[in-house]
Amino acid sequence: MGGELYDSVMATMNMSDARDHLPDAMETARTEAVFLQRRGRLAGVLVSPERYEQLMTAFEDAEDIAAFDEAMAEEGPNIPWAQVKADLGWE
Repeated sequence: MGGELYDSVMATMNMSDARDHLPDAMETARTEAVFLQRRGRLAGVLVSPERYEQLMTAFEDAEDIAAFDEAMAEEGPNIPWAQVKADLGWE
C-alpha cells in the first residue's frame, strides 16, 4: 500500500466547480482528497480508487480488532486450540 492513511494535503471545491471541471477534480483526487462543498457545507469527498481501497482495508481491520476485543472480553470457558481444530475438521 505505502504512504500514510491520512494525508494533511487536501483540496476543497464547491459542487458546481467540481461538476464544471470534473476531469481536473478527478486528476487532483489521484494525489489528494478533494472535499466537495454545497452551500458552504461538506457534501462529499472524492478520492482515488487506491486511497478508497486503503481506507476500506483500514476500516475492516479496525472492525476485526473490535470484534476480537469484544470476544476476548466475554466471560466463559476457554476452548483449547486443539479442540477448535478438531471441531472444524482441521485435524
